[in-house]
Amino acid sequence: MPIHNWTRVGAGDFHHFHQRWVGAIGDSLNGGLLPPGYMAMVEQVTGRPIPDVVTLQARESKDWPEGGIAVAEAPPTARVIARMERINYARRADRVVIRHGRGKVVAIIEIVSPGNKESRHAIRSFVEKAADILSQGINLLVVDLFPPTPRDPQGIHKAIWDELGDEPFEAPPGKPFIVASYLGGDIPTAYVESVGIGDPLPSLPIFLSETRYIPAPLEATYQEAWAVYPAMLKELIETPGKG
Repeated sequence: MPIHNWTRVGAGDFHHFHQRWVGAIGDSLNGGLLPPGYMAMVEQVTGRPIPDVVTLQARESKDWPEGGIAVAEAPPTARVIARMERINYARRADRVVIRHGRGKVVAIIEIVSPGNKESRHAIRSFVEKAADILSQGINLLVVDLFPPTPRDPQGIHKAIWDELGDEPFEAPPGKPFIVASYLGGDIPTAYVESVGIGDPLPSLPIFLSETRYIPAPLEATYQEAWAVYPAMLKELIETPGKG
């Protein structure tokens, strides 16, 4: 199935596909692709360091004593009050985390969302976390199906790679999207494919160690997620001239 033009729908519409896709990837990995002793889990991106990747903020308990001033009764004031008008889908996104047993994280799969690229802070946060993952010796697979922006003019791979070194990279004409597999450690290695609308997704390696990997089931799981995507949104994406 060809890659679609996801710029024709909103961030929330892609977020729905994103969640279904990462779920399908996790199911495929656990369904036989991963060798014994490994498991894949869909885990929420929390913004915390990788060792706390599964640690979520505890919900406020109704039994906790109340204190301070109620915002509803006395709203705080300031010269400038700024509030984000859009839902931050980057923070609501999920990733696939592969563990050896129930402990060590060996690989992470990240599907880039529009929210990861909508501001300098968002792209900087994504890139720094990717570099931190690799520096910890954790392997990483990044899939970016959105065109470069002024924040990543040469694409998400070049932005990540510039955190680690300064190697030239330029996507070929008509291939603005990136699928990149990274082997983490002191000397990271990148396996990069440039793709465009209408191309199938490549089956790059998901590294389990320096010497072992499995092929990423991107194309089949993309098809699985697309098959149950809402028809009215499919029409926006597939109909020429719409969106």
